[in-house]
Amino acid sequence: MKFVDEAKIRVEAGKGGDGCSSFRREKYVPFGGPDGGDGGDGGSVYLLADSGINTLVDFRYTRLFRAEHGGKGMGKQCTGKKGSDLIIKVPVGTTIHDEDTGELLGDLTQHDQELCIVKGGFHGLGNVHFKSSVNRAPRQTTTGKLGEKRNIRLELKVLADVGLLGLPNAGKSTFIRAVSHAKPKVADYPFTTLYPHLGVVKVSDEKSFVVADIPGLIEGASEGAGLGIRFLKHLARTKLLLHLIDISPDAEMDVPTQVRSIWNELEKFSADLATKEQWLVFTKTDLMLPEEIEERTSAVLKELAWTQPAYSISSINKEGLSELCYQIMNYLDDSQ
Repeated sequence: MKFVDEAKIRVEAGKGGDGCSSFRREKYVPFGGPDGGDGGDGGSVYLLADSGINTLVDFRYTRLFRAEHGGKGMGKQCTGKKGSDLIIKVPVGTTIHDEDTGELLGDLTQHDQELCIVKGGFHGLGNVHFKSSVNRAPRQTTTGKLGEKRNIRLELKVLADVGLLGLPNAGKSTFIRAVSHAKPKVADYPFTTLYPHLGVVKVSDEKSFVVADIPGLIEGASEGAGLGIRFLKHLARTKLLLHLIDISPDAEMDVPTQVRSIWNELEKFSADLATKEQWLVFTKTDLMLPEEIEERTSAVLKELAWTQPAYSISSINKEGLSELCYQIMNYLDDSQ
């Protein structure tokens, strides 16, 4: 299924039904009086988070959503039918913005969480409400109110505990394939990952965490280079960022330059994201001798003045993965 993480739609609540002007007419009751009933309320529009949906692709084809109008009131003080509410299912992790004002309307982060986006119109009143001692045969009624209408923007931010950062071909997809059952595409050319992938890493029978792999960043991504930075929003909910760095001799860019390039793009995108806990993970160590790994990683950490955790791994040979996953799980447990 095509991955779509943004959509713009219009939602319209139902109009309230009009009140009825009616009089009681029965044999032997010549002056029965008013008995016009009220109209029904218009239906509202709700968004419902559903964990069984993982994309907003359906909203690419259907853009207008309308709830049902309320029915008109009837004689014998019968109330009109209430308009049916419209429930729109969206993926868990969807944020909702008013497209015209930019206001954040809600953030659906749990399964079955519900949010009323537009409220149905109030019903009109029948003439039975207007009788009085001086007006015994009122013909007054009120019309139902119009329902609310809104243009909204849906934005999906995947729910993950850990996010992967790095340049194209840094080994992010190979890493997530090695530690989980996720199967993103792996190839020897840039931008094999075109949209986010989620993988569940099971550390033990009782403990696991979710990793998000996003397309690689390149210098100038904030200006639209490569795939740009539009997928960085999917790391906004994560608690930890793993910065994967190709440390092999075949790397196209020296390691400190790789790191600083990603830092620069992060800061341009979001100050909050740039200040998240971040660990360095040196990849593709299977292409080097142990003494070379130690020499190169030490030099990089010294040049960057790095004080946070740093790890060396080989996703192909599964070296260093268990230790890294256990340390991630411990960090997530401590941060709860």
